[in-house]
Amino acid sequence: MKRNIAILGSTGSIGTQALEVIDLHSNLFQVEVLTAYNNYHLLIQQALKYKPNAVVIGNESNYNKVTNALKNEDIKVYAGHQAIAQVVEMESIDMVLTAMVGCSGLLPTINAIKANKPIALANKETLVVAGELIMGLAYEQNVPIIPVDSEHSAIFQCLVGENNPIEKIILTASGGPFRNLSAKQLAQVSKKDALNHPNWCMGDKITIDSATLMNKGFEVIEAKWLFNLKPEQIEVIVHPQSIIHSMVQFEDGSIKAQLGLPDMKLPIQYALGYPKRLRSNFPRFSFANHPNLTFEEPDYGRFPALEFAREAMIQGGNIPCVLNASNEIAVEAFLNEKIDFLQMMNIVEKCLSKQPFTPKPNFENYLQTDKETRELAKTLI
Repeated sequence: MKRNIAILGSTGSIGTQALEVIDLHSNLFQVEVLTAYNNYHLLIQQALKYKPNAVVIGNESNYNKVTNALKNEDIKVYAGHQAIAQVVEMESIDMVLTAMVGCSGLLPTINAIKANKPIALANKETLVVAGELIMGLAYEQNVPIIPVDSEHSAIFQCLVGENNPIEKIILTASGGPFRNLSAKQLAQVSKKDALNHPNWCMGDKITIDSATLMNKGFEVIEAKWLFNLKPEQIEVIVHPQSIIHSMVQFEDGSIKAQLGLPDMKLPIQYALGYPKRLRSNFPRFSFANHPNLTFEEPDYGRFPALEFAREAMIQGGNIPCVLNASNEIAVEAFLNEKIDFLQMMNIVEKCLSKQPFTPKPNFENYLQTDKETRELAKTLI
């Protein structure tokens, strides 16, 4: 029997690659739900090809365009953020791939867990903002959360079959396109420069986060919740070749690593097919073609995002939510060329210092913190 997949964020980088994986295994997977925020053109194309049960366009102003394009199809069409959060509860869904960008993935993920849908998690901000709430709910509902991020998928794969305590995990970072630039050179970085990642093809937001290393900071916080770790058990190492996707060190000192060419379709396929490994036609890694795998410590001085994220993780409460919200506004301003590269982290730092601390936030507290932080960040631009 085919597994019915709901893809939240089907028009983005992860979503489109997930559909490629489904194409490779059309005997195993079927598209049940597709959602997008604004890209109605691609959503319509996807709906016509995959014939899902339902589609949702987040931007309600595009509802009529989608409805008119699909009027001759047996496809339900909905619109708005609330519809995205509700559609995951459909009884026919077997797994929800959350590939939405930013904090918008939080409520749909919560609802999917409450509806007992296994989660393939590509929206790291969900755990950054509300990791304690999400993982607690997943534990209560006995719902598996399978990571799609290449680094967390690597850790997950290294832990399959292991019943031994983790001494630490080692998250690898490419270092982004600017790892060798001075602080002075970083101040001159353009939007075009920042969107040119050396190893990965990703959406604009995550590509900028990779350039500032905020993406790696988010992954540190995400790893804490996914694998129930203490902050001191999480290490980051810069590995420019992006071949080793992450590692686990056990109490005897042994290290397990997951290696492969940088291709997001592999962790997507692993999550959709888990616990089975599915055959693929993806390019294979050759040691002969990669004789030099190098490693270096991250530079926290030039890339303070890592330190901000670690401090937010240690402080806990609503502070990671402040980190995420301020970063989203800062990245948006940079992409709109309103601020320069270094100013992004200046805005994040000021928001972290100004926003009040809530030690035990509930869902409403997270929403309030997110709203207030965004407003504050906008005044700083």
